Amino acid sequence: MAPERGNRLWGRVAPGYDLATACVEGPFLRPSRLWLGWRAAGGVLEVGVGTGANLAHYPRDVRVTGVDVSTKMLDAARDRASELGRDVTLREGDAMALPFPDDAFDTVVSTFVLCGVPDVAGALGEMVRVLRPGGHLLLADHVVASPLPVRLAQHALEAVTRPLFGEHWTRRPRLLVEELGLEVVATRRRTFGVLEDVHART
Repeated sequence: MAPERGNRLWGRVAPGYDLATACVEGPFLRPSRLWLGWRAAGGVLEVGVGTGANLAHYPRDVRVTGVDVSTKMLDAARDRASELGRDVTLREGDAMALPFPDDAFDTVVSTFVLCGVPDVAGALGEMVRVLRPGGHLLLADHVVASPLPVRLAQHALEAVTRPLFGEHWTRRPRLLVEELGLEVVATRRRTFGVLEDVHART
């Protein structure tokens, strides 16, 4: 999805996004945020910060920079950071072309974002580029499931969501992380393998 289209699409849903996703946040998304959040260290870049749902789960001593394609989402994240009393740097940016120099961050976080980028390998390459040697890459997303019946349902769903919203259900970023030569430190899959959390290091 082009950045301009993404800005328009997410700008429309930003005001009601947290309410619309509340039913899945507690049982499905929040466990990933908790699992990844405490692993973040040093200078942290969150790619696709959205409304800032991860901000409450980072250690207080990390320095967080968040990028998102949507200015309206960034406005919501700014409000959340203020409510939490967190000093967060927020700026508009595309996961496919991160506006930062090489080796700029100790940790890069991306939760439920890679399912919607045009090129997963390209986005991961950008995340690795801005990571310092020995840095942490923390990912969570919905991925292709383990049981065949669930995978078939995902393919059917993807036939609708991919052309409409650019949303993919049959990707698995962890495999690309390994192809990039990163060390997978820890990983887990939940909910029939649909949800996967990954902690890797450069």
